Amino acid sequence: MPRTKSIAGSLGIIAGRGDLPCAIAEAAVASGIPLHIVGIRGEATEAIERFPHTWMKWGEIGKLFSALSDNHCTDIVIIGGVNRPDFDNVRFDLGAIKTLPFLLSLAKGGDDYLLSRIVRFFEDKGYRVRGAGDVLPELLMPEGTLPRKAHPPKTERTSRPRSRLCILSDILTSARRRWPGHVLAVEAAEGTDALLERCAAVRLQGRVHGTKSGVLVKAPKPGQEERIDMPTIGPETMHKAAAAGLAGVAVAAGHVLLADRAETIKAANAHKLFLVGEPWSGADANG
Repeated sequence: MPRTKSIAGSLGIIAGRGDLPCAIAEAAVASGIPLHIVGIRGEATEAIERFPHTWMKWGEIGKLFSALSDNHCTDIVIIGGVNRPDFDNVRFDLGAIKTLPFLLSLAKGGDDYLLSRIVRFFEDKGYRVRGAGDVLPELLMPEGTLPRKAHPPKTERTSRPRSRLCILSDILTSARRRWPGHVLAVEAAEGTDALLERCAAVRLQGRVHGTKSGVLVKAPKPGQEERIDMPTIGPETMHKAAAAGLAGVAVAAGHVLLADRAETIKAANAHKLFLVGEPWSGADANG
């Protein structure tokens, strides 16, 4: 598995919820990249213990940087879901106290502000913050259709799939031009899985007719900090898309992670859903 850019030391993986931290660790091991995982207690799974690791609690900033330094980490990937901590109940170590102004700043502003502040914080400490796909590009959705059993329908005038219904994961002003049709739903703070469950409920209510008549469109929103907040799909996305009666899933090629490539393709094939990667750029998201 190729590296896109050299890593002088070890790769530090700051792990939250889900399977992606271990997926990245496995791919790094296969690529010969030394690594160390720092797992956040209450967020990361015990599966990270298969790799060199350190557990930390919210507020143990000193412990975090000691683990990264002791294991010669020069580049870091921040991956996996986390809940915003309740700072009133967090116990800070000495390292956290030294960075208290930064920690207090995280309680302000929205998610985009918080994520950009976190990236800048690590960069100011001398670390290179990498997106998962930057270090291991094979984790990204490529251009084209992956499953073999289902292919997106084409119109006479365009090679892009067309569907009567469009379900947007992240707000994209250009999505309706790329995917003509009625917008059934737009993802809010609930996440993609909940969005698809909402669409399935709408179909059950009889407000949407026919089978396999929609497509989920997933891509970054304008200004999204993709290094630590890249859109992700996985097998569960395919299962829920099928339950919602969709024909397939279209994502921004090179800008969406496949949480489990083999299982995601397997699930898409099992449900006869297409999964297509579309060329995408920041200009697309801005319309």
